[in-house]
Amino acid sequence: QVLLMESGGGSVQAGGSLRLSCAASGYRDDWYCLAWFRQPPGKQREGVALLEHTGRTIYADSVKGRFTISKDNGKKILSLQMNSLKPEDTAMYYCAHDRSFCYNYFLNNWADFDTWGQGTQVTVSP
Repeated sequence: QVLLMESGGGSVQAGGSLRLSCAASGYRDDWYCLAWFRQPPGKQREGVALLEHTGRTIYADSVKGRFTISKDNGKKILSLQMNSLKPEDTAMYYCAHDRSFCYNYFLNNWADFDTWGQGTQVTVSP
């Protein structure tokens, strides 16, 4: 059974940084697509960044150059380093798992993922 638990959210001013973590367990190390999604208030859930077991990463255009997805294999922790934060980054952030390769269209298809964490709130003030 795959289990995911996010931490690290909080409030920050525009231009600041936050690092989100997702403790992940129960998944196959040789075959996965791990992801960060977010859901702004009153809006659809959207993909932010994907990390495949091959090391390949995929980012949403809105966060390219500002966010970095990575994984500590020893501790099985998925991270999202968020720099140069903007008010429009305000959202509930979720980590997700799917037992597959990552595909670009996954950023717009949250239902493809089989397991989700409970979410962590990120608030960016102007």
